[in-house]
Amino acid sequence: MKKRFDRFFPWLFVLGDVTVVIFSFLLTSFLLGSPANYDGPDNAIFLIFIMVWMVVTVLRKDYRWERTSRQDSLFNKLIVSLLWFMVIVAIVWMPMINEGRFLFFGVLGLVLFLFISFYRISVYLVLKKYRSKGFNYRNAVILGRGEVGKKLEEVLGKRKDFGIRFMGYFDFNKELAQSKEMLQKFFEDAVKNEIDIIYINEIRDSYLIKKLIDFADEHYIKVKIIPSDSLQLEKKLSFSRYGDLYVVNVNEIPLDNVMNWGLKRLFDIVFSLLVTVFILSWMIPLVGLLIKLESKGPIFFIQERNGVNNKVFKCLKFRSMTPNDYSDTKQAVKNDPRVTRIGALLRKTSLDEMPQFLNVLFGDMSIVGPRPHPVPMNQRFSTYMQKYNARHRIKPGITGLAQVKGYRGEILYPYQIRSRVRLDYFYVQNWSIWMDLSICFRTIAEIFVYRKNAY
Repeated sequence: MKKRFDRFFPWLFVLGDVTVVIFSFLLTSFLLGSPANYDGPDNAIFLIFIMVWMVVTVLRKDYRWERTSRQDSLFNKLIVSLLWFMVIVAIVWMPMINEGRFLFFGVLGLVLFLFISFYRISVYLVLKKYRSKGFNYRNAVILGRGEVGKKLEEVLGKRKDFGIRFMGYFDFNKELAQSKEMLQKFFEDAVKNEIDIIYINEIRDSYLIKKLIDFADEHYIKVKIIPSDSLQLEKKLSFSRYGDLYVVNVNEIPLDNVMNWGLKRLFDIVFSLLVTVFILSWMIPLVGLLIKLESKGPIFFIQERNGVNNKVFKCLKFRSMTPNDYSDTKQAVKNDPRVTRIGALLRKTSLDEMPQFLNVLFGDMSIVGPRPHPVPMNQRFSTYMQKYNARHRIKPGITGLAQVKGYRGEILYPYQIRSRVRLDYFYVQNWSIWMDLSICFRTIAEIFVYRKNAY
């Protein structure tokens, strides 16, 4: 029963995907006007596009979901597949771009993203619920006892939605491993109890591991090796291949992946370019005039701050204080006499940070990332804060996870900087484009709703 489900699921998944694609094409055609004004693909091209979508999703194995997959990994798969599809559509259907086709192409991309996302997340949630009720399960055993094995047992007990039923331990010590009778008994029990997954824990006997893998291959059982305690680092481990040798990449982060880095940089360029053209083009002259009318000094406050890999860059802000000698070492405090009237408004609304979109265009900063600190402050924090410099593995941001969680402005107590660093570290280790978008929306909401510590 449980294996029959997995035989049918890929076909049902692809069929549902194709149905959503067809609906998206029809909806786009409906939204853009009457059949007389229709500028979408004709029937023959339409069928080709449906086949293209099927080929892309099947080749990329979009239907293959790990039981422990998270929603962000499904989104990442969808984005890449959708990009491939839209590129092929553009090459085949739009060699001669006109206004109607360009509009259809853009609306189609948006509609496809919205409805396929909704479809796939719905299937994901339904499947999780289905498994939590005891259906579509897998039987699993752990070979070898140890603390990490116990933690895995606890996780499998709590996360019923994984659909992995823990059947118990088989304790293989060195003497038992060399006993052919003991090994044969395990093989017989594994077949009898219909074991689907074997987790190997703290077994270092290469002969035994080879025998287990050979047996599993013959009986369609998955084998997974649990990393030892020293590798349980709350990180996503990845692997590199050197010929026939595999090594574990212990401290790789999502933005080490060139696709992720490219996606984030593209988002930064597009977003900051739009802000520069449509907002900064008139804001800089207007705000600059107000700053000059109130006090003498430059329009911009330019301060050296630490960026990626601790490289120092010049961070831009609208000047919000009278010129002083303490800007690098003394934080702004409530009712700070250095802050001008126009500066108080700029700081209250965070508009003083707007010129940093130019820093993003120049490549020194990102839209979202750990907030950069002045160089002296950065040096002081790094001397006593554990993992502080890990926040410099990526570009600093105009906004960040710590800021939308309320840790912004003046640092009065040690817990405030510790909380910032902890949240920055989490962001670096778990980056996704969806986290960036979420932080951007929350930042916009915060500007209008929550302004504590903004002075």
